[in-house]
Amino acid sequence: MLIHFLPDNISIEAQPGEPLLEVARRAGVTISTGCLMGSCHACEVEVNDGEIICACISAVPPGQTEMTIQLYVDPTW
Repeated sequence: MLIHFLPDNISIEAQPGEPLLEVARRAGVTISTGCLMGSCHACEVEVNDGEIICACISAVPPGQTEMTIQLYVDPTW
């Protein structure tokens, strides 16, 4: 699967089930983190259709060929 990170416009191949934070790290993209358990929402990103997810507890989904991840910048983190 091809993962596109915006606004950096970086794309990288990833395998279904691979943690999103690991994919971002391999791509040289930084996703802010806090608790690493999905509670603090520091790692929120927007995927494909506008769905907001916590990247720290999410993985590359199966059954898709491409995925777009819109990164946020939260000045409080």
